[in-house]
Amino acid sequence: MQIIFGVIFHFIGGFASGSFYIPYKKVKGWAWESYWIVGGIFSWLIVPPLAAYLTIPAFGEIISHTSSSILALTYFFGLLWGIGGLTYGLGVRYLGVSLGSSIILGLSSVFGALLPSIYYDFNPKDGKDSFTHIISSPWGQWVIAGLLVCVLGIVLCGRAGMMKEKDLAKQQETKESAEFKIGIGLFVAIVSGILSACFAFGIDAGKDMANEANTIWKSLHPGQGEFLYQNNVTYVIILWGGLTTNLFWCMVLNARNKTFSDYTNKKTPLLANYIFSALAGTTWFLQFFFYGMGESKLGNGASSWILHMAFIILVANVWGLVLKEWSAVSKKTLYTVLAGILFIIISIMIVGYGNSIK
Repeated sequence: MQIIFGVIFHFIGGFASGSFYIPYKKVKGWAWESYWIVGGIFSWLIVPPLAAYLTIPAFGEIISHTSSSILALTYFFGLLWGIGGLTYGLGVRYLGVSLGSSIILGLSSVFGALLPSIYYDFNPKDGKDSFTHIISSPWGQWVIAGLLVCVLGIVLCGRAGMMKEKDLAKQQETKESAEFKIGIGLFVAIVSGILSACFAFGIDAGKDMANEANTIWKSLHPGQGEFLYQNNVTYVIILWGGLTTNLFWCMVLNARNKTFSDYTNKKTPLLANYIFSALAGTTWFLQFFFYGMGESKLGNGASSWILHMAFIILVANVWGLVLKEWSAVSKKTLYTVLAGILFIIISIMIVGYGNSIK
């Protein structure tokens, strides 16, 4: 039952992440940097401490007496992840919700799942599975197999993207084809995919804070299992790092593109723009709110990260179909991306099975 709830929580988180960019498409008359940072303020500054306050009343005290080295390392990974999050938005802009999310999150799933476990081979830590332990155990071998199937699905989605570019080149230019840029899109997607994995490292770096929150909760609720919201305190520090990176770059773009006026431009639907940006930012944060709940049920960072990323890829691709991002392509291209989605679904089932026999 714990496994089932873990998978459900990861699906909800994946749905939130795979859907968060949709409200941004409703923003009118604003430059990308303007609506991105407005949403980001909700994602990284307003909602995380609010969620921590509602679920961990003493979260401020936990942060205040955590060692500066742990806080600094957690914040540092947040900075690096912030670059990944920043380029995620650009990748989705240039490649579309479906293809951009598949490539970025696929790479993130690989690096986020494997690098921490490899690290624990050299620096063992109680409660953490090393890569050697994962590949030598039956459940771990299933998880690795699921990861490989997920990568195959990502490769197919990437192939579909290149086919899509050729299909669009043969047609009259539309808004979609004008923004679709496979070259720069793939570059920022690769950067984003690698650096986005730093969020998993940040969670691990700040695990002492989550463990303390878990210990406090268990002492007040004996016999009720692990604390679902223990990671919420860690998110506060990680997301400060993400805010720092994104705020700096968006302000640079506002200055360069002379778009500071977006925030007060009455010729645009200001209230609606703020509401849609806030909705996007809040929806984005919910992915990690439910990720923490899922991880507390599954108990393994590598498999949790794989499931989380796979669900996001799945949801993002479904949105891509709903938004008709693939409507102007050939049947061969459409079948290729559908095959990629199918492999990703299979990977989710394999990872879920691996966890069930752990």
